[in-house]
Amino acid sequence: MGEAAVEKSWFQHYEPSVKRSLEIPEMNLMEMFKKTERKFPDNPALIFAGKTTTYSEMNILVERLAKALVQRGVQKGDRISIFMPNSDNWVISFFAILRVGAVVVQTNTLYVENELKTLLQDSGAIGVVSIPQLLPRIAPIQAEVGLKLIALDWLSKFSGLEGLADDPVFMDLEKVFGDTSLDEVESPPMEAKSSELAVLQYTGGTTGVSKGVMLTHCNLVANAMQAWEWIVGREGEERVLTVLPLFHIYALTACMNLAILSGGAMVILPKFDIDAVLQHINDYEPTFFPGAPTMYVAVVNHPRIKEYKVSSIRCCLSGSAPLPKEVALRFGELTGGRLVEAYGLSEASPATHLNPIYHARVGSIGVPAPNTDSKIMDLETGEKELQPGEIGELVVKGDQVMIGYWQRPEETSAVLKDGWLYTGDIAYRDEDGFFYIVDRKKDMIITGGLNVYPRDVEEVLYTHPAVREAVCAGIENPYWGEMVKAYIVLKEGLSVTEKELLFYCQSKLAAFKLPKMIEFREELPKTAVGKVLRRFLVEEERQKALQQESRLQA
Repeated sequence: MGEAAVEKSWFQHYEPSVKRSLEIPEMNLMEMFKKTERKFPDNPALIFAGKTTTYSEMNILVERLAKALVQRGVQKGDRISIFMPNSDNWVISFFAILRVGAVVVQTNTLYVENELKTLLQDSGAIGVVSIPQLLPRIAPIQAEVGLKLIALDWLSKFSGLEGLADDPVFMDLEKVFGDTSLDEVESPPMEAKSSELAVLQYTGGTTGVSKGVMLTHCNLVANAMQAWEWIVGREGEERVLTVLPLFHIYALTACMNLAILSGGAMVILPKFDIDAVLQHINDYEPTFFPGAPTMYVAVVNHPRIKEYKVSSIRCCLSGSAPLPKEVALRFGELTGGRLVEAYGLSEASPATHLNPIYHARVGSIGVPAPNTDSKIMDLETGEKELQPGEIGELVVKGDQVMIGYWQRPEETSAVLKDGWLYTGDIAYRDEDGFFYIVDRKKDMIITGGLNVYPRDVEEVLYTHPAVREAVCAGIENPYWGEMVKAYIVLKEGLSVTEKELLFYCQSKLAAFKLPKMIEFREELPKTAVGKVLRRFLVEEERQKALQQESRLQA
């Protein structure tokens, strides 16, 4: 089957109003914001901590901060890190940095001092926007990494740091936002071209050293347009629940850029707390809720879910990790909202595949987005395109694909080949053009010479009525090479033994796929976006084995 035929097979599953291809304008992200601000000046743009900021008000604040950055010497092409939790000022800072032609360095708020130093040195960032609470991680490395600017939210109001307001390195964001005299200062020119670098999106490092993904204005504008086209939204009317961390590419596109592009409002929370999330849904009636599977698990298992008004949620895109079928089905039953799985990666801004909102296939990541091509290549050489049903590596091509890794030409050439991005994910497609992720290349478990994909086992475990969360990993074993171990979090008030759970799995899994061990835990280690850290569990097991070996030798 040729590429043209494959494209036709998935186009037929687009919702009737979704275009097969989009005309991506040559504009930068700041121009995208300005266009919306002119069209919807009085629409709410940001809702945070009980405060609403309209698009016209946000524009004034962005301009003031941009002028202040120029006064502090920030120039086009400089890299500025945003190192703080979700807030209205996070969004304002993002656009102010782009307003002066600088580049935003996405920075995980969970990073400790050493990780932060590595990222700032790699990116060459000259400044950081943060909060006083995170200053203890920044201050010790300030001189070493060469930070010339540290902008802090609410600096002057944070006890013990009042004196820093007079230090030329420090800037108080709230003072800048309240400085009306900046309105008289000439605005900097908007020079950034669509093809120029906008964001350095550092990968999570789950498969090795964290790398800076270079995303252009065009990449990010294109992906926002693709996502907006897909959800069949209502311009100027959507409210996007923004609880995913904005330093993650998924939230940057699906929450922030989509809302800005469409004239919608962001309902922002600083972190995921299920009670706060449900209360915000009840109070602010968001219509779109991008999230991670663990978030929806928390929703469907909340003991008082029926006490909250959640009917405003029209659709939810689940990303960052595979969505268990049982969770998708239960979410729909409880809330009435459409919860569908999508797929993306930092290197593609991130979305490449999406399930049709009203015709989703549970278990599939969906079909390629508009302006996106995709195919399955053989795992051995990466050069042979496979047929429907055959398992290989998922590769994609489109306007949203990165231009490369920051200062890493060899790593770039390893994943970008003739315009195709090799994702590292094992997948297949069916005859209709729907794609299915089997697992990560690195997560595949080889036990007794046979391949086991953790997701196959996890899907079965999730169907047990007592299981809240499940993850499987390959643990080193002298006989099997690797053995399948399952880590389980039980639902509150329910119980099941290891023996009972294994018996439950026996009729649903081939013998070689059955977990050799099951461990019950109170919680699973996760990233800030809710992705379970499988590598952490593997490393934990490795350390336990080494300690056991040391004790035996002693």
